[in-house]
Amino acid sequence: MNKLLRNIWRQIWPFLIAAGSLLLLLQLGHLRQPIVIPAVPDVFERLFRDIGKSSFWQSIASSLYRLGIGYPIACFLGGLLGLLAGLSRNFAVYLRSLIGILQSIPPITWLPMLAILYGYGNIPIIAIIIIASFFPMALSVMNGTEGVSHTHLEVAKVLGAKRGQLLRKVYLPETLPAFITGAQVAFGNAWRSLVAGEMVGGMAVGLGFAISFSGEVADMKGVIMYIIVIGTIATFIDQFFLEFLKRRLLHWRYIKGGGDH
Repeated sequence: MNKLLRNIWRQIWPFLIAAGSLLLLLQLGHLRQPIVIPAVPDVFERLFRDIGKSSFWQSIASSLYRLGIGYPIACFLGGLLGLLAGLSRNFAVYLRSLIGILQSIPPITWLPMLAILYGYGNIPIIAIIIIASFFPMALSVMNGTEGVSHTHLEVAKVLGAKRGQLLRKVYLPETLPAFITGAQVAFGNAWRSLVAGEMVGGMAVGLGFAISFSGEVADMKGVIMYIIVIGTIATFIDQFFLEFLKRRLLHWRYIKGGGDH
Protein backbone atom coordinates (compact mmCIF):
# COMPACT_ATOMS: atom_id res chain seq x y z
CA MET A 1 0.00 0.00 0.00
CA ASN A 2 2.81 2.41 0.89
CA LYS A 3 4.57 1.55 -2.37
CA LEU A 4 1.39 2.27 -4.32
CA LEU A 5 0.99 5.64 -2.61
CA ARG A 6 4.63 6.50 -3.33
CA ASN A 7 4.14 5.67 -7.01
CA ILE A 8 1.00 7.79 -7.18
CA TRP A 9 2.74 10.68 -5.44
CA ARG A 10 5.74 10.38 -7.76
CA GLN A 11 3.42 10.85 -10.74
CA ILE A 12 1.31 13.64 -9.24
CA TRP A 13 3.82 16.01 -7.63
CA PRO A 14 5.36 17.32 -10.91
CA PHE A 15 1.88 18.33 -12.11
CA LEU A 16 1.08 19.96 -8.78
CA ILE A 17 4.24 22.05 -9.01
CA ALA A 18 3.56 22.96 -12.65
CA ALA A 19 -0.05 23.89 -11.88
CA GLY A 20 1.05 25.88 -8.83
CA SER A 21 3.51 27.90 -10.90
CA LEU A 22 0.79 28.75 -13.44
CA LEU A 23 -1.60 29.80 -10.69
CA LEU A 24 1.17 31.95 -9.18
CA LEU A 25 1.59 33.73 -12.52
CA LEU A 26 -2.17 34.29 -12.64
CA GLN A 27 -2.13 35.77 -9.15
CA LEU A 28 0.78 38.05 -10.08
CA GLY A 29 -1.21 39.17 -13.10
CA HIS A 30 -4.12 39.99 -10.80
CA LEU A 31 -1.86 42.11 -8.61
CA ARG A 32 -0.76 44.05 -11.68
CA GLN A 33 -4.17 44.28 -13.40
CA PRO A 34 -6.76 43.67 -10.66
CA ILE A 35 -9.65 45.05 -12.72
CA VAL A 36 -9.06 42.76 -15.71
CA ILE A 37 -7.50 39.61 -14.23
CA PRO A 38 -9.36 37.91 -11.36
CA ALA A 39 -7.66 36.56 -8.26
CA VAL A 40 -7.04 32.82 -8.04
CA PRO A 41 -9.41 32.32 -5.05
CA ASP A 42 -12.19 34.08 -6.98
CA VAL A 43 -11.70 31.77 -9.96
CA PHE A 44 -11.93 28.66 -7.79
CA GLU A 45 -14.94 30.09 -5.98
CA ARG A 46 -16.62 30.42 -9.38
CA LEU A 47 -15.56 26.88 -10.28
CA PHE A 48 -17.03 25.37 -7.11
CA ARG A 49 -20.24 27.30 -7.71
CA ASP A 50 -20.56 26.18 -11.33
CA ILE A 51 -19.87 22.54 -10.44
CA GLY A 52 -23.37 22.49 -8.97
CA LYS A 53 -24.93 23.56 -12.28
CA SER A 54 -26.17 21.06 -14.84
CA SER A 55 -24.92 23.25 -17.72
CA PHE A 56 -21.33 22.82 -16.49
CA TRP A 57 -21.51 19.04 -16.62
CA GLN A 58 -23.43 19.12 -19.89
CA SER A 59 -20.56 21.04 -21.48
CA ILE A 60 -18.04 18.45 -20.29
CA ALA A 61 -20.26 15.52 -21.31
CA SER A 62 -20.85 16.92 -24.81
CA SER A 63 -17.15 17.45 -25.44
CA LEU A 64 -16.21 14.00 -24.13
CA TYR A 65 -18.97 12.46 -26.26
CA ARG A 66 -17.49 13.96 -29.44
CA LEU A 67 -13.98 12.99 -28.38
CA GLY A 68 -15.13 9.48 -27.52
CA ILE A 69 -16.38 8.95 -31.06
CA GLY A 70 -13.76 10.74 -33.16
CA TYR A 71 -10.58 9.78 -31.31
CA PRO A 72 -11.03 5.96 -31.33
CA ILE A 73 -12.02 6.04 -35.01
CA ALA A 74 -8.85 7.99 -35.85
CA CYS A 75 -6.68 5.60 -33.82
CA PHE A 76 -8.24 2.58 -35.52
CA LEU A 77 -7.93 3.94 -39.06
CA GLY A 78 -4.44 5.33 -38.48
CA GLY A 79 -3.23 2.10 -36.89
CA LEU A 80 -4.80 -0.10 -39.57
CA LEU A 81 -3.47 1.88 -42.54
CA GLY A 82 -0.08 2.21 -40.86
CA LEU A 83 0.12 -1.57 -40.50
CA LEU A 84 -1.02 -2.14 -44.08
CA ALA A 85 1.74 0.21 -45.21
CA GLY A 86 4.20 -2.23 -43.68
CA LEU A 87 2.99 -4.95 -46.05
CA SER A 88 3.16 -2.87 -49.22
CA ARG A 89 5.96 -0.45 -50.01
CA ASN A 90 3.95 1.17 -52.81
CA PHE A 91 1.04 1.81 -50.44
CA ALA A 92 3.48 3.15 -47.82
CA VAL A 93 4.89 5.66 -50.33
CA TYR A 94 1.37 6.73 -51.32
CA LEU A 95 0.15 7.04 -47.73
CA ARG A 96 3.20 9.00 -46.60
CA SER A 97 2.81 11.39 -49.56
CA LEU A 98 -0.91 11.82 -48.84
CA ILE A 99 -0.27 12.54 -45.17
CA GLY A 100 2.52 14.96 -46.10
CA ILE A 101 0.05 16.98 -48.16
CA LEU A 102 -2.97 16.87 -45.86
CA GLN A 103 -1.26 17.36 -42.49
CA SER A 104 0.06 20.74 -43.66
CA ILE A 105 -3.57 21.95 -43.68
CA PRO A 106 -4.80 23.01 -40.20
CA PRO A 107 -7.72 20.70 -39.29
CA ILE A 108 -9.96 23.63 -38.32
CA THR A 109 -9.89 24.88 -41.94
CA TRP A 110 -12.02 21.89 -42.94
CA LEU A 111 -14.87 23.14 -40.75
CA PRO A 112 -16.55 25.51 -43.27
CA MET A 113 -16.74 22.76 -45.91
CA LEU A 114 -18.01 20.22 -43.39
CA ALA A 115 -20.59 22.70 -42.07
CA ILE A 116 -21.89 23.24 -45.62
CA LEU A 117 -22.11 19.50 -46.22
CA TYR A 118 -23.55 18.38 -42.87
CA GLY A 119 -24.73 21.56 -41.15
CA TYR A 120 -23.69 22.67 -37.69
CA GLY A 121 -23.69 19.89 -35.13
CA ASN A 122 -21.64 16.95 -33.92
CA ILE A 123 -20.63 15.53 -37.31
CA PRO A 124 -18.29 18.38 -38.40
CA ILE A 125 -16.59 18.48 -34.99
CA ILE A 126 -16.13 14.70 -34.91
CA ALA A 127 -14.75 14.78 -38.46
CA ILE A 128 -12.21 17.44 -37.46
CA ILE A 129 -11.12 15.29 -34.51
CA ILE A 130 -10.61 12.32 -36.84
CA ILE A 131 -8.63 14.40 -39.34
CA ALA A 132 -6.44 15.96 -36.65
CA SER A 133 -5.56 12.73 -34.84
CA PHE A 134 -5.33 10.38 -37.83
CA PHE A 135 -2.03 11.73 -39.16
CA PRO A 136 0.20 11.28 -36.07
CA MET A 137 -1.33 7.87 -35.46
CA ALA A 138 -0.70 6.64 -39.00
CA LEU A 139 2.83 8.09 -39.16
CA SER A 140 3.81 6.60 -35.82
CA VAL A 141 2.65 3.12 -36.79
CA MET A 142 4.25 3.43 -40.25
CA ASN A 143 7.56 4.33 -38.63
CA GLY A 144 7.08 1.39 -36.29
CA THR A 145 6.60 -1.03 -39.18
CA GLU A 146 9.89 0.15 -40.69
CA GLY A 147 11.64 -0.96 -37.50
CA VAL A 148 10.22 -4.49 -37.55
CA SER A 149 13.00 -7.07 -37.49
CA HIS A 150 13.69 -8.50 -40.95
CA THR A 151 14.91 -11.69 -39.26
CA HIS A 152 11.50 -12.20 -37.64
CA LEU A 153 9.79 -11.58 -40.98
CA GLU A 154 12.00 -14.06 -42.83
CA VAL A 155 11.56 -16.73 -40.16
CA ALA A 156 7.79 -16.28 -40.29
CA LYS A 157 7.80 -16.55 -44.09
CA VAL A 158 9.92 -19.69 -43.97
CA LEU A 159 7.36 -21.18 -41.57
CA GLY A 160 4.66 -20.46 -44.17
CA ALA A 161 3.09 -17.32 -42.74
CA LYS A 162 0.74 -15.50 -45.12
CA ARG A 163 0.31 -11.72 -45.25
CA GLY A 164 -2.54 -11.75 -42.75
CA GLN A 165 -0.50 -13.87 -40.36
CA LEU A 166 2.51 -11.58 -40.76
CA LEU A 167 0.26 -8.67 -39.85
CA ARG A 168 -1.12 -10.36 -36.72
CA LYS A 169 1.90 -12.32 -35.52
CA VAL A 170 4.85 -10.07 -36.42
CA TYR A 171 3.88 -6.50 -37.32
CA LEU A 172 1.17 -5.99 -34.71
CA PRO A 173 3.21 -7.09 -31.65
CA GLU A 174 6.37 -5.25 -32.74
CA THR A 175 4.56 -2.00 -33.58
CA LEU A 176 2.55 -1.91 -30.33
CA PRO A 177 4.92 0.64 -28.69
CA ALA A 178 4.61 2.86 -31.77
CA PHE A 179 0.82 2.46 -31.61
CA ILE A 180 0.72 3.61 -27.99
CA THR A 181 3.05 6.55 -28.67
CA GLY A 182 0.96 7.54 -31.69
CA ALA A 183 -2.21 7.36 -29.63
CA GLN A 184 -0.77 9.75 -27.04
CA VAL A 185 0.34 12.25 -29.70
CA ALA A 186 -2.97 11.86 -31.52
CA PHE A 187 -4.88 12.63 -28.32
CA GLY A 188 -3.23 16.04 -28.02
CA ASN A 189 -4.24 16.87 -31.60
CA ALA A 190 -7.75 15.54 -31.05
CA TRP A 191 -8.31 17.52 -27.85
CA ARG A 192 -7.05 20.82 -29.29
CA SER A 193 -9.11 20.39 -32.45
CA LEU A 194 -12.19 19.52 -30.42
CA VAL A 195 -12.02 22.70 -28.36
CA ALA A 196 -11.16 24.87 -31.37
CA GLY A 197 -13.99 23.35 -33.41
CA GLU A 198 -16.51 23.97 -30.64
CA MET A 199 -15.35 27.58 -30.34
CA VAL A 200 -15.91 28.46 -34.00
CA GLY A 201 -18.23 25.71 -35.21
CA GLY A 202 -21.56 27.13 -34.10
CA MET A 203 -22.01 24.65 -31.27
CA ALA A 204 -24.43 25.57 -28.49
CA VAL A 205 -22.87 23.29 -25.88
CA GLY A 206 -19.36 22.05 -25.12
CA LEU A 207 -16.21 23.28 -23.41
CA GLY A 208 -15.12 25.23 -26.49
CA PHE A 209 -18.46 26.97 -26.72
CA ALA A 210 -18.48 27.70 -22.98
CA ILE A 211 -15.10 29.44 -23.03
CA SER A 212 -15.95 31.28 -26.24
CA PHE A 213 -19.24 32.54 -24.79
CA SER A 214 -17.47 33.65 -21.60
CA GLY A 215 -15.07 35.68 -23.71
CA GLU A 216 -17.87 37.29 -25.69
CA VAL A 217 -19.55 38.57 -22.52
CA ALA A 218 -16.19 39.63 -20.99
CA ASP A 219 -16.50 37.06 -18.20
CA MET A 220 -12.80 36.71 -17.34
CA LYS A 221 -13.51 34.42 -14.39
CA GLY A 222 -15.40 32.08 -16.69
CA VAL A 223 -12.63 32.14 -19.30
CA ILE A 224 -9.91 31.25 -16.81
CA MET A 225 -12.14 28.70 -15.09
CA TYR A 226 -12.74 26.82 -18.35
CA ILE A 227 -9.04 27.03 -19.25
CA ILE A 228 -8.35 25.24 -15.96
CA VAL A 229 -11.09 22.67 -16.62
CA ILE A 230 -9.88 21.99 -20.18
CA GLY A 231 -6.29 21.61 -19.03
CA THR A 232 -7.22 19.39 -16.08
CA ILE A 233 -9.31 16.98 -18.17
CA ALA A 234 -6.64 16.74 -20.87
CA THR A 235 -3.89 16.12 -18.31
CA PHE A 236 -5.91 13.40 -16.60
CA ILE A 237 -6.68 11.57 -19.85
CA ASP A 238 -3.17 11.87 -21.26
CA GLN A 239 -0.88 11.56 -18.24
CA PHE A 240 -2.95 9.17 -16.14
CA PHE A 241 -5.41 7.17 -18.25
CA LEU A 242 -3.30 6.78 -21.42
CA GLU A 243 -0.11 6.47 -19.38
CA PHE A 244 -1.72 3.74 -17.26
CA LEU A 245 -2.84 1.97 -20.43
CA LYS A 246 0.68 2.20 -21.85
CA ARG A 247 2.22 0.72 -18.72
CA ARG A 248 -0.31 -2.12 -18.73
CA LEU A 249 0.23 -2.99 -22.40
CA LEU A 250 4.00 -2.45 -22.32
CA HIS A 251 4.57 -3.71 -18.77
CA TRP A 252 7.75 -5.49 -19.82
CA ARG A 253 9.37 -2.08 -20.37
CA TYR A 254 8.81 -1.00 -16.78
CA ILE A 255 10.04 -4.00 -14.80
CA LYS A 256 13.08 -3.40 -12.64
CA GLY A 257 16.27 -4.09 -14.51
CA GLY A 258 14.48 -3.56 -17.83
CA GLY A 259 14.09 0.20 -17.76
CA ASP A 260 12.14 1.58 -14.82
CA HIS A 261 10.85 4.94 -16.07
